[in-house]
Amino acid sequence: MVLYSKMAVKNISESVYVGLCDKVGTPQQVAFRREISYVSDLFLNQVQKRFGDDDYLSGNGVNKIVVTGSHREGFRLNGSDIDFMLCYNCPVIWNFTQSQFYNIQRQEVILCDSSESPPGFTLLLLPTEESNGYFLPFRVKINGRLYISSSKHREMTLSRGCTIHGPCSSVRYEDVEFDFAKCFASDFWPPSAIPWIYRCHHWPPVHVVNEIVSNGCHVVAIGHRLGNHADDEWRISFSQAENRLVYSMNHTQFLTYGLLKLFLKEIINKGLREEDKLLCSYHMKTVVFWAIQQNVLSHWGSQNILACFWVCFKLLLKCVYDGVCPNFFIPLNNMFLGKIHGGARTDLFKQLYELYKKGIALLLHSPSIRSYIVDILCNPGTTVCAAETALMSGNEFNSKLLLEIETHLWSHLETGLLRCINDLQVVEQFIGLPLTWFQLAWLQKMGCKYFQDTAFNLYHTYKNTASNRSLYIADKIACHLLKLAAKFGVGNDVLYLSMYYYKTFRYRKALFVLQMANLITDIVYFDLKNDAETTRGHSLSSLFRNTLIKFVFLQTDISYIDELILEQEFAKKTVKGTLNIPGSVILHMLEFLCFRHVDSVRAQESLDSLQVVVQGVLGDAISWEILGICQQIAGNIHAALYSYQMALCKSKDNDSVLHTVAIQRIQELESNHYIP
Repeated sequence: MVLYSKMAVKNISESVYVGLCDKVGTPQQVAFRREISYVSDLFLNQVQKRFGDDDYLSGNGVNKIVVTGSHREGFRLNGSDIDFMLCYNCPVIWNFTQSQFYNIQRQEVILCDSSESPPGFTLLLLPTEESNGYFLPFRVKINGRLYISSSKHREMTLSRGCTIHGPCSSVRYEDVEFDFAKCFASDFWPPSAIPWIYRCHHWPPVHVVNEIVSNGCHVVAIGHRLGNHADDEWRISFSQAENRLVYSMNHTQFLTYGLLKLFLKEIINKGLREEDKLLCSYHMKTVVFWAIQQNVLSHWGSQNILACFWVCFKLLLKCVYDGVCPNFFIPLNNMFLGKIHGGARTDLFKQLYELYKKGIALLLHSPSIRSYIVDILCNPGTTVCAAETALMSGNEFNSKLLLEIETHLWSHLETGLLRCINDLQVVEQFIGLPLTWFQLAWLQKMGCKYFQDTAFNLYHTYKNTASNRSLYIADKIACHLLKLAAKFGVGNDVLYLSMYYYKTFRYRKALFVLQMANLITDIVYFDLKNDAETTRGHSLSSLFRNTLIKFVFLQTDISYIDELILEQEFAKKTVKGTLNIPGSVILHMLEFLCFRHVDSVRAQESLDSLQVVVQGVLGDAISWEILGICQQIAGNIHAALYSYQMALCKSKDNDSVLHTVAIQRIQELESNHYIP
């Protein structure tokens, strides 16, 4: 074994810390991810509460929607699930005395009966036979009493296109899996978890413990494999409590948790089928919780992050050796029971012990971390200062912040005209709240998006039914809203104004706006080259004006460009519900479409520019699709066919929707034109 000096080990740790900041997130990134996720959830539930949308994203009887899991914790790792908890409007209590806090004449309560269930699980008892009709199909009789069956609930609430994944309905969009778990919320801390409160001497702090206990818990629809009523039991979920615990970690502890997730994905579970994976990220999270609370390390910092990882790995190894992984809140709940036992446990231990014998060099098997270790080993004299190198440049920070904001817009946008107007009122309410700088940035972009959707909805509402005067007024309002969105939004938002002018046959105005968009692109590119100072302390207008987002997001139920209606129709079938197109592609497409009515020579130049952009820089499926559409409009059938075929190839592995669209466009092209 090669021995390294303390300085070399310190530098390797610092280098790994920097690498994890790049892969997992810097303190600033994690902060704005959490803050934006929180305010977007708050907004969604305020909209639902205000307008009574029991069906908004959720289904019958759901009164609260919460994003949980790693996404809410601040991770954005490739392939990570996004978890939603959809909470029924029926509170859960642990004894009848707690019913005094509810108006049981108007609100039904459900009683937990854990007398015959393993630790961490419970049955849900319906107090009367005249219970909520919505739960009628899920009822089952046990010992003469009516309970809600978890297995019946999972099967009968499974949405079309979804699969059952534990207690969740799971659906995949591109490379992201969305898990929706309908659950019941309890405002009270479960009796079986009360000992946890008195165990928290070192961590978490008292105020965090009090906050966690006051927020209660949830129960989700899955039973214990070895329970007496496995098909009917519900698992006690501490998802919100776990999020709060992760928030209370320092950044080194958070990165250690992230490193364990990478270790699990890239080393332990590499090449395994889903059904063959014994360990999951929840086990990694539990190990980190125990390591922090047991105070096995006096200090968690960038200089000893490898030691932090090693302590957690040894604790994981011990759990596998003992065959016991105690739940952090209810230790009597052994999370290995039913899956990791017998020969499977022995094989897993052998695998982990072989990795243990390699020492910290086992991380060389991780593609995400390897280079950061090798760089120091090849240059032992290199000194790394994590405090400096882990920070992002100003424009890199801007672009990542804006991308995070964009990802939290799609799930909240119900694009009917009345809905847009109502939701804008909620945006107005949020302006008066004590929001952080990051949350205000999200709110500003949210308002801009609603301006855009309202403008297009106004046009579509009045264009065929209203008088000329009403249509004139609606058009004036729409143009004003789009100009406001362009003024206060990001550089790409000016493209929506040009789309509207094209939609309303004002081609020269659209071209004038597109010239502005080109100018903005040039200015922003110049600023990026000169790398402006960090964003903190600057105005939101400065942030948006000096940042370009790669994609333009088109809602699938609003017609922006008639030539893209087919793509939007197919995109409706996706979970995300938007059509995401590179901004430069939309810009050149609009130039071509407008110049067709103004200047045929310039139209060909715009088409050539679009072809250069698609072939030389982007080359994704939707870009080739749009190039083919423009070539087909221009009458170049052979070039259009080639572009559609390229879109077909690019979409083959990761986008079934665009794959289907490309096939349909090719078939239509071949049926309408003789192609030798």
